[in-house]
Amino acid sequence: MTSPRRLLRQALCGLALVGLVAAGSAAPAVATAPSAEAAADPAPTPPAPVPRVEPGDLATAPYMGWSSFSMQVYSGDGRWIDADQLIAQSDAMHTKLQRYGYDRINVDAGWNDGVDEYGRPTPSTSLYPDGLQAVIDHVHDNGQKFGLYFIPGIGPEVYEADLPVWNAPGCSTGDIVKQPLTRADYWGIGWALDFDDPCTTKYIDSIGALLDDWGVDFVKFDSVTPGSGISDLSLDARRDVAAWSDALHGRGIWFELSWALDPAYADYWKEKADGWRVDWDVECYCENEALTTWPNIARLFPKAEQWWRHTGPGGFGDLDSLNVGNGRMDGLTQDERRTATSLWAISAAPMYTGNDLTQLDTFGLSLLTNEEVIAINQAAIPAHPVSTAGKRQVWYSLQDDGSYVVGLFNLGSTDADITADWTDLGLADGGHKVRDVWARKNLGSFTDGFTATDVPPHGVRLLRVTPAGRAASTVNDDVLQVGYGGDWQRNGNQEVAATSQDLAVSVVADGDEAPAPGDTDARVEQLNDDAAEISYSGSWSHSTGRGLGDHEDDVHWTEKDGDAFELTFRGTGVTYVTERDESQGEVAVYLDGELVETVDASLPAGTPRESQQAVWTTSDLADGEHTLRVEKKSGRFMLLDRIDVEQENLVTPNAIVVPDEQAEATRVELARDPGELTAIRHGDTVLERGTDWTADGQAVVLSAGFLTALPAGDTALAFAFRGDAADDVHTAGGEAWTDLTFTGTGVTWIAPTAPDQGPVHVYVDGVLKQTVDTSSAARRTQQELYSVSGLKRGSHRIVVVNGSDAPIRSDGFRFSR
Repeated sequence: MTSPRRLLRQALCGLALVGLVAAGSAAPAVATAPSAEAAADPAPTPPAPVPRVEPGDLATAPYMGWSSFSMQVYSGDGRWIDADQLIAQSDAMHTKLQRYGYDRINVDAGWNDGVDEYGRPTPSTSLYPDGLQAVIDHVHDNGQKFGLYFIPGIGPEVYEADLPVWNAPGCSTGDIVKQPLTRADYWGIGWALDFDDPCTTKYIDSIGALLDDWGVDFVKFDSVTPGSGISDLSLDARRDVAAWSDALHGRGIWFELSWALDPAYADYWKEKADGWRVDWDVECYCENEALTTWPNIARLFPKAEQWWRHTGPGGFGDLDSLNVGNGRMDGLTQDERRTATSLWAISAAPMYTGNDLTQLDTFGLSLLTNEEVIAINQAAIPAHPVSTAGKRQVWYSLQDDGSYVVGLFNLGSTDADITADWTDLGLADGGHKVRDVWARKNLGSFTDGFTATDVPPHGVRLLRVTPAGRAASTVNDDVLQVGYGGDWQRNGNQEVAATSQDLAVSVVADGDEAPAPGDTDARVEQLNDDAAEISYSGSWSHSTGRGLGDHEDDVHWTEKDGDAFELTFRGTGVTYVTERDESQGEVAVYLDGELVETVDASLPAGTPRESQQAVWTTSDLADGEHTLRVEKKSGRFMLLDRIDVEQENLVTPNAIVVPDEQAEATRVELARDPGELTAIRHGDTVLERGTDWTADGQAVVLSAGFLTALPAGDTALAFAFRGDAADDVHTAGGEAWTDLTFTGTGVTWIAPTAPDQGPVHVYVDGVLKQTVDTSSAARRTQQELYSVSGLKRGSHRIVVVNGSDAPIRSDGFRFSR
């Protein structure tokens, strides 16, 4: 659902924003005087814009600063964070980084060593002989903010001491623990709290009051579940998060959650916190050798893709410490250091480094202080990829000034040319100006795209693209600049995905035996374990050439409980295929965020190994987007061999047999509206409508002449169907609206039509322009339902308001400069 905090809205200043690519066949509505129906129905003025963030929200931009944990790990000394070190880091930040926006000193675990008379943590006296307050005051005197670390629950010693709760008569720490005793965190350090007892929230608030007295500005709250390696709700810290949120936000203290938060609860995290870690620790735990390694950076790309829709003003996805400041310590090459910095910047991730700030090198300083890169980060607009299917990836975001930020990332092991096609970004071709951000150099104007040549392994080219005048751009329904009011939902199986399905054709020579037809109603896609769509969390390895009967002779495997793989897919069913062996154990299977079953892949000792075994399967799902997650629970190993995805069968039959001479015309039924069929291809050849095929109601008829001309043997015809742009759509019912503010001369609203939809009212600059009927006999995608041109160039706002109790769906806008 689209939460109130996610009612995205552009800033009230003039923005150069845009709308969505349309391939619909419906003619655009032309701006005219309101119809009688339009004038009589809706209110005379559209709803007011919704600000991007709520008044008083702290998370207006990603924070910038330093965190101690990387150096604690690197040094092998959890007590590295003594007063002298923190003061030295604060002074180094003040001298080297502060004028660029870095202003936070955040201290991780190990800062405390006891509790006060009310059961609240007290600073270590050995680490801070003059008191932690002296350190906090020094940080504040440097014009910086100070942060501390906490976890859910309460320590056993505090529970057993049964201490009074500060400013809460009748409450004690012995009464606020959940019974029977239950661990509260991933490591089992403390007991879970009983939030049905009002004394519990008073205890949390007493800690908030103490931190406020000390002048603490930031709290990292670790081991938050669902997440932190546990998403089965056996641990659930959401009520802890809510209580801490109330205690901290009322005092102006930033609240950051950690680690690897479960995206199924993204709206909750954004409602309660200012930021949240999206993955495991970035540190490699390479004591006195390195802070991190390239694989720990590379694994963040799919996480950034998974979270970008949930990040932005109001709450930011946290990629962990940006350890790029000293090549002797970072564990990364210079190219990898620049790539990491680029990813943090374009993802609108908090930019805090874990390096020893007293030992930054020249190259590290140049990365951390590039003002153009920092500006990209602080604009707080997350980028997203054109595709994550390969090792050469293009990421982009539309900025509020109408420019695009584009990252060309080479995640592969060899030099590569990487091209950004303007149409892939939603930008029409034209002479668009390109600037290399890292080089601080204008590269010229480019008509249909830009190719970065010889991008080194693990390297990046970071660009700023300024569109030419009058250029048309697009914005999808789920990007930051599109605003919503009402109870909207993204997808929820309301979306229609663009897809292509093969019709298998067996052309049989005279006298040969026709092959058995098989099941011509089923459609299954097999994804090997190395498919780019599958993401792995934890310490997975990839084995090839085992010779044990694996699918494509390879598997992914892990030995660590809590490690998991995840696949977001579109379809009606899914199957987890692995091996069964005595070394395997139990795995927990989650579907769409819910634990559905725990299955055992083990075999009795001495039983022969069984390869390519379907150990869990489900079918009859609603056709749409689903997420499968499988997590290791026991046994020595957990393996993934492949995942089978059942998909909607769009052509029936999906396999035909024809003679190689005098074939007859063949009818193929379509599961979608024939108007959604964009092409039929035979290899690189597009079949000609009217000659090679014709439409007949809900079917396609392949001509006898075309089929007869096919050579004997097996071939395939690819039926390509249009879908909602970017395979997503927003849907709401009842009172709802969507809008876009843009700077330009024209705008088009693009949306699907469907049998269950009704009228909508379209306003431009506060004036009702037209009521549009969005109903149709069948679901049609990417229809241009309203368009206006010839506006005076400047800032304008289009608002589309639902005009009935029927659903409204929106796919985005196209904007003309």
